[in-house]
Amino acid sequence: MKKRDWIWTLIGLAAVVFSCYLLYKEIRTISLAELQDSLLAISAHNWLLAGAATLGAYSALAWYDRIAIAHLGKKISWWFITLCSFTTYALAHNIGASVFSGAVVRYRAYSSKGLEAQEIGLLIFFCSFTFALGTLLCGGAVLVLEPQLIERIISVSPRVSRAIGMGMLSLVLLYVLGSWRQFQSWRWGKLHVEYPRLGIVARQLLAGPLELACAAAIIYFALPEAGNPGYLVVLGVFLASFSLALLSHAPGGLGVLEVTFLAAMPELPTADVLAALIVFRVFYLLLPFALSLLVVLAFEWAQWRRNNG
Repeated sequence: MKKRDWIWTLIGLAAVVFSCYLLYKEIRTISLAELQDSLLAISAHNWLLAGAATLGAYSALAWYDRIAIAHLGKKISWWFITLCSFTTYALAHNIGASVFSGAVVRYRAYSSKGLEAQEIGLLIFFCSFTFALGTLLCGGAVLVLEPQLIERIISVSPRVSRAIGMGMLSLVLLYVLGSWRQFQSWRWGKLHVEYPRLGIVARQLLAGPLELACAAAIIYFALPEAGNPGYLVVLGVFLASFSLALLSHAPGGLGVLEVTFLAAMPELPTADVLAALIVFRVFYLLLPFALSLLVVLAFEWAQWRRNNG
């Protein structure tokens, strides 16, 4: 492991420890019985909706890869792309993007389909950019439509919130303009990046927000109706907490998501918020992680049989 990777690993661990300390201060008065009651209070209908939202989120993540493959001008089966994307994100979400980032899984999978290392690097960058684009679009829209939401996170006036939101949407618009007018391509180290076709950009603008909207919906459906601040507020808090989790490099955003949500939703009982986040972690993180390990084992076994058969 490179020195830089060790540094980010230590930062991630420090973020987990600090977040867990803050979380402990918030939940030390809550009993397991209260948490269990909050989980049991979630209706079967809402459990199903949370499960459907999870499928929607991972389908959108698979669309990330599909769009990147189309941008590269390659043809790979949808089934293979879906399995590769699912495994990549399930591992990266749990282990930590800075440590694993999905590069190893994608390289092993896509190199078997004839993609070169540089093409795989561009694919990874393109998928990350699609996510960033979705965050800008969703975050900007939420800040413009619900400007008072930012006060739940930091002490900023709604007018500043709208200005930030408009700035975020302007960046998205500039990207669309660059694609439409085909601005000059740019380089980042060995990576040569060109503005994609307008049709590709349109798909990015759908896939990015869709994944984030579905992921936030898991938490929304698991929250109680009484005192629920509404979907847009849940989405906004999710975007803030998920961004903080990525910046902290904490594996799975452990502690970071919980602390942010508890601070941003004081109107809801702490046990109910924690129960919703447990549902999110089980559906979005833990179950996909367990399934992804099976996919990796099956792929490596198939590769071994092909090479030694």
